[in-house]
Amino acid sequence: MKSLASYLITIFAIMFWLFRLVVAFCATLKIDIGIEPINLTYEVILLFISLFAIILILKRNIIGALIYFSSYLLYFGANVYAQITDLVEGNLIGEQYLSLMSSCLAIILSTSVLFDVLFNKNRTNNAKSKKTDWYYKDETYDRKLDERADKNNYRTM
Repeated sequence: MKSLASYLITIFAIMFWLFRLVVAFCATLKIDIGIEPINLTYEVILLFISLFAIILILKRNIIGALIYFSSYLLYFGANVYAQITDLVEGNLIGEQYLSLMSSCLAIILSTSVLFDVLFNKNRTNNAKSKKTDWYYKDETYDRKLDERADKNNYRTM
């Protein structure tokens, strides 16, 4: 993760995970914050799955991005489809707009995480650097120094 966009997308994914954690916690305690989870048991399962996936995303693993994308698409996609059909029919009430916006944001975020991990050229943690590897990883240079140093054996008595 060397680019600023990768850092920002990952930080935003962590912030969205914390937001969903607060939503689930407030729904458990029956505190009204304006947004309700779609299904509380699935929400808790999704929180654990997405935590595991975010850890893999931090390591720039494609499997973690696919798990994150598919789990968010399955959980929030059906809700977005149902609420958009209600919006077109005119049956959407005021509190559901925030839920629709949150679900759309989750799908956009998971898609951007997937594309970031797939198309980022600096995906590996220990990528080779042409600027410094010629010095630090060149064993022939070290061997030349060793051979030269061995020729200068002066005895002190």
